[in-house]
Amino acid sequence: MRFLAISTAILTTAAALTSALTTALPAHAAISCDTSTSGGSTFYDGPSASYKYDARFSNSASIPNLSTHTPQGAGTWYNWDGSGKNLILIAAYRAGADSQIYGIDPSTGSTVGVVAIAESHVGGITVSKGWAFVSGQGSSIRKYRLTELRDALKAAGTPYLGQVGTARDVAGSSFMGSYGDSLFSGTFNETGRGTMYEYKIADDGTLTTLAGAWEVPTKTQGLTITANHFIYSTSYGRGNRSNIYVVKRGQKDLDAAALSCFRAPSMTEGITEYNGTAYLVYESGSHLYASDPATLNVIPRMHKATISSLTSLVP
Repeated sequence: MRFLAISTAILTTAAALTSALTTALPAHAAISCDTSTSGGSTFYDGPSASYKYDARFSNSASIPNLSTHTPQGAGTWYNWDGSGKNLILIAAYRAGADSQIYGIDPSTGSTVGVVAIAESHVGGITVSKGWAFVSGQGSSIRKYRLTELRDALKAAGTPYLGQVGTARDVAGSSFMGSYGDSLFSGTFNETGRGTMYEYKIADDGTLTTLAGAWEVPTKTQGLTITANHFIYSTSYGRGNRSNIYVVKRGQKDLDAAALSCFRAPSMTEGITEYNGTAYLVYESGSHLYASDPATLNVIPRMHKATISSLTSLVP
């Protein structure tokens, strides 16, 4: 009986300590995002998202094939044709059909080619070291040779391009971006913060995982990377506003990182940097959402902002 009494006391004490520790460990503090706005009209459909957004962004190129596909990921391809011309790449999906990659010339806004690839939600696309990396089925990343993608974009119609090898399973591929020989890819989380991992890119396109996850904002849909910053677009729901986060690189814990957040129009997706300009993609102009009165902001084109106007928020 004495042993039982001691055991019961130990268990009671352990339970009390566990309860105290649980109580003492706070949940993530909510990140404050600037929502100050006139609420009136602006250069895009629907109500203004925020003063900060409207002061920084403006209209850019139209996105093709919105009547059939829904745009998701965005990436940049420098000197794509060997003559010094550059492309913004947009990946788009259609349930039960091939996905597509669009090549858009940022200097003219014209679509130079459309390529079909295997079906996937294609939440991310990025270019590095001779390869295009695209989000595959589930949590995976496919790779495509840039030489083959170049030929396909130059061909008439919508040629089909197969991936090289098998898709690389990763922790999450809802969004992705690259900087130098590093690819960053992570998970979308509707109810809490997601995670992102860094992968080193070999010449043959092999990805090697680096240890330690990066914490990313709730509902992250897109990512672009500069030397000193991560820039995330976050959104979920056609009637909800989006947010743009500018986060100083260096801290994997989001609460420890210097950051700034401001509200954006509904349904942001991929974001990419080209020549000092950020290009932001929306899915709201797609046939799935454009005619729905619940869609707060119907945006059928990219928006653009200078990178410096964003990174200066977190110097």
